[in-house]
Amino acid sequence: MDLFKQRKQTSKRSSSSAQSQGGGGSPKHPLLTSLRDNLQRIKDALGSSEDLIIRQFRIGKEGKIQAAICYMDGLTDTKSIQNFIMGSLMQEMRLTDLEQITDTDPDVLQLIKDYALSVGDLKEAADFETLFNSLLSGNAILLLEGHMQSLVIGISEWEDRAVAEPSSQTVIRGPRDGFTETLRTNTSLLRRKIKDPNLWLESRKIGRVTKTDVAMMYIKGIASDKIVQEVRSRLDRIDIDGILESGYIEELIQDETRTPFPTLYNTERPDVVAAGLLEGRVAILVDGTPFVLLAPVIFAQFYQSPEDYYQRADAGTLIRFLRYLSLFIALLGPSLYIAITTFHQEMLPTPLLISLAAQREGVPFPAFIEALMMEVTFEILREAGVRMPRAVGQAISIVGALVIGQAAVEAGIVSAAMVIVVSITAISSFVFPSFNMAISIRMLRFFLMGLAASFGLFGITVGLIALVLHLCSLRSFGVPYMSPFAPFIAADQKDAVFRFPQWALFARPRLISQKNVIREQNSPTPKPDN
Repeated sequence: MDLFKQRKQTSKRSSSSAQSQGGGGSPKHPLLTSLRDNLQRIKDALGSSEDLIIRQFRIGKEGKIQAAICYMDGLTDTKSIQNFIMGSLMQEMRLTDLEQITDTDPDVLQLIKDYALSVGDLKEAADFETLFNSLLSGNAILLLEGHMQSLVIGISEWEDRAVAEPSSQTVIRGPRDGFTETLRTNTSLLRRKIKDPNLWLESRKIGRVTKTDVAMMYIKGIASDKIVQEVRSRLDRIDIDGILESGYIEELIQDETRTPFPTLYNTERPDVVAAGLLEGRVAILVDGTPFVLLAPVIFAQFYQSPEDYYQRADAGTLIRFLRYLSLFIALLGPSLYIAITTFHQEMLPTPLLISLAAQREGVPFPAFIEALMMEVTFEILREAGVRMPRAVGQAISIVGALVIGQAAVEAGIVSAAMVIVVSITAISSFVFPSFNMAISIRMLRFFLMGLAASFGLFGITVGLIALVLHLCSLRSFGVPYMSPFAPFIAADQKDAVFRFPQWALFARPRLISQKNVIREQNSPTPKPDN
């Protein structure tokens, strides 16, 4: 926490120094009474950009009142401006009896709001900061001569991606909708799943330059007030030029920075976020990215898939066992092979030992260098497959792995057993539902390989003890990272390694939601009489 506070104070000092050098300027000034001066200030601030549209006209029965409407081309619904704003102001206002009203009369704005504009979202802006935020968010601004108030008309519209199946977390059985890059679309997807007035939404703008819309959602009465307040305070302490993706937020509000493990959960599936909200977690949505953050998070959550709850309990439990088995294979596979073949050959059966010795007869490198070369090669192939065009990426990855592996064995650089170990290890890392947790395991794999090459099984044991101690020391917004294993909570074991039936999951996680813990009152379904 001290490192977090120090980083925030440093960013705030840099922000204040930047503003003292003239970074703020005119946008914080109140509006002027002269329409021409207001329009000139807007043009100067935006550099007379070509996508800034300014339309001046007159309203009233005799055209007494000078007005102007400003909007950004491409961010605003131009059809709504023509049909619901310009038509109403220039035609219907001419039929209204306004002979007694002058351009400085304060009732003009109220008359326009009450009788002229048939738009639901109407707000007032009295300073340039609010005006520019609304203008660059896609809203239209109505300015009048002689008035220091402007009307913000909410008719923003821009091109966005349609709701489609998420590509990062696929399931066989379950919803196919995924978050998009539009914040309001993402909030509506959650509202569709949780139709409860206690689902509260708080929005704020973060980023001195980008002014990115960031929202936090939680269920009042289920989420812990302390966790909600902690998330709110950490978001308010962020002072940075721009937020382009939720990863910025994740790195700025996480509890511990010196750890390879993620302390926030990210997903692009609305059903996962809805389930997290029902457990008492807080969702953080960022405009411009389909990945939503969930806080707090625990270690076991990264090995749970939404499909676990859509299948039968026994099938979900079996799949979770496979994930934890894949965790140990991905973390310890190469390390155990290096330690046993280098220091503990007596643990192997004699026929297997003879076979491995025959394979390594022409290999000039020790087992550690051999494994390191293969692991680095596979990481390069994995990254190349992600960055290459989709049409050839998968083919290049498969062909590259087969050709390089076969050629390396035939050339005597690596043994066939090492190729098998590295392949199984790589396949096991793809079993994890969470991509960022898989990256953490891949990084720790190299550390354990070094310990195995230096000290054998003793080094692996020391490394695992240090790893467990580090995991037990982590917190996510005050919640122990390894709960319900450490501290051990017997009631929460129903949804950790095992997945009990739905009727048995009647309580929310104890350390995440301290109030309204019971979420199901039904008893198990009685068996029919024979």
